[in-house]
Amino acid sequence: MTFEQFNLDPRLNAGIRAMGYQTPTPIQQRAIPVVLQDRDVLGLAQTGTGKTAAFILPILQRLTRGKLGRVRALIVAPTRELAEQIHQDTRQLGQKTRVRSTTVYGGVSKKRQVDALRRGAEVVVACPGRLLDLHGDRAIDLSKVEVLVLDEADRMCDMGFLPDIKRILRLLPRERQTLFFSATMPQEIRELADTILDDPETVQVDAIAPAKTVSHALYPVSSGRKKELLLTTLEQTATGRVLIFVRTKHRARALATDLDKKGYRASALQGNMSQNARQRSIDGFRKGRYDILVATDVASRGIDVSDISHVINYDMPDTVDAYTHRIGRTGRAHKSGEAFTFVGQEDEKLVRQIEKLLGARIERRTVEGFDYGRPDNGQRTSSSGSRSRSARTDPRRSRSGSRKHKSYNPRSRSARERRAQAQSVG
Repeated sequence: MTFEQFNLDPRLNAGIRAMGYQTPTPIQQRAIPVVLQDRDVLGLAQTGTGKTAAFILPILQRLTRGKLGRVRALIVAPTRELAEQIHQDTRQLGQKTRVRSTTVYGGVSKKRQVDALRRGAEVVVACPGRLLDLHGDRAIDLSKVEVLVLDEADRMCDMGFLPDIKRILRLLPRERQTLFFSATMPQEIRELADTILDDPETVQVDAIAPAKTVSHALYPVSSGRKKELLLTTLEQTATGRVLIFVRTKHRARALATDLDKKGYRASALQGNMSQNARQRSIDGFRKGRYDILVATDVASRGIDVSDISHVINYDMPDTVDAYTHRIGRTGRAHKSGEAFTFVGQEDEKLVRQIEKLLGARIERRTVEGFDYGRPDNGQRTSSSGSRSRSARTDPRRSRSGSRKHKSYNPRSRSARERRAQAQSVG
């Protein structure tokens, strides 16, 4: 199937080609025709399946007809990063049209957002809190909204946005098209969907589980030895871009700093950072200035980088759903990816739940030569010549086919050389 078969406006087809899209993903094949028919949609799709284009393209098709200069499509997302990603996709896919998109989220000045709304925008991508603030200030008119999209509704519920969502719904016209996307379907999300959707078409892509292009491995380790195990793993593993998940903002900052001191090009992404700093971290990771991004779950929403080779769960996620969202950052666009998870005895219950979701037992790995017994005393255990048992027999360990290959070797450069390189790319 090709995008031309959707009979979209030629200007949208030009945007599709400009973004390098060639073949619609399964969620796009199933959702786009339904949305084009003005049907409500309940979309069950994990992250990385192409669902953003699945709703943006038919929305842009609608907006190529009719009056411009007023808010006709409202897309609600849980985080600033996800809102920004959707906004950028909207701009790029609609670059040949006259449709304008803008973002509304907290952490930045209201003035620029209000100015953009006054100039006229047909698509608004918003986080719930700031959207309600601007509506309270009478800075945004939602009375002409024709399409509402709730993206990653399960995450919005996890973050406590459900009351805000219900307030937003009361501000919108009753006669509208509603597109509801969620990676998982807990009871409260199903109840919300039942309330706001009118005879929806359910579009589900496979089981709600991590992509099949991702391989999984568990690394049992005590909490006091995690950092040393991470450094050893990075040293022995051929990687591209690496996304590391931690539980707290403080740990994200501290671990990124430690990795930087060891010579790795690493940056943190956590909620206490300003919006500009967060965007610099994401852009630096996407453009290759950083090889490693250390992130918390909330801050990572909206990271859209197609060539992440490894996701490392430094801290075990709290739920199976969170594991699915994290792992969905690798193995995208039909590329293979690897997911490493550091686990302790206290994580066994959740591990069993994840294995049930995957339908298979996850491989347990140990690293030969690594000292698992001593608490972290700041001294690294020598791992020269050692490899994990899995890596010794897995030729995929090296992207180039050579087991000795590494994507970069920070210890092969002097501190002066690293500083010079950092200045040249900054």
